[in-house]
Amino acid sequence: MSTQIEPLLTIADLDLMPEDENRYELIAGELFVSRAPSLFHQVVVSNIIALVRPYLDLNPIGMIVPGPGVIFSQLSGVIPDLVFISNEQRGEIASGEKVTGAPALVIEILSPGPENERRDRVAKRQLYAKYGVKEYWIVDLERRAVEVYVLVGESLTLSAVFTDQDEITSEVLPGFRCRVESILSI
Repeated sequence: MSTQIEPLLTIADLDLMPEDENRYELIAGELFVSRAPSLFHQVVVSNIIALVRPYLDLNPIGMIVPGPGVIFSQLSGVIPDLVFISNEQRGEIASGEKVTGAPALVIEILSPGPENERRDRVAKRQLYAKYGVKEYWIVDLERRAVEVYVLVGESLTLSAVFTDQDEITSEVLPGFRCRVESILSI
């Protein structure tokens, strides 16, 4: 009896995906497809930008970008909700149309459903750790919490869980503080 092996997809295959409302991502050659984010999801993205940009105006250490394509290898390319790219790495990873390397900070807002949660909590966290993302935030809309993971060795390890009244802090954004409720407000 023979086993059929599924072919791995590459970044080049992503260019062949249809122009529709779906988001196509590759992690280790495996295709992940998700729907366009919800309105509340996008409001949270906007809130984070509105909170981080004034900090960056006062501390010009890099840039925050919503939804860029990030290519890690020929078999792994994803579309995080937000990335922070430090000035030091900007010329190295952000000189073309896509980010080609590990941003200092990646932020994902969980979409509903177990498959979406598995992708962000397991597959993407492992991918980001493998390529050296220093800090990873998971915004959990249902629990009204932000989980902050930091790179320790070769793994992104849970550092803190912040809820409504807590103030988020960040190793990548020294001196940055904001309340979770500000991120999750409509």
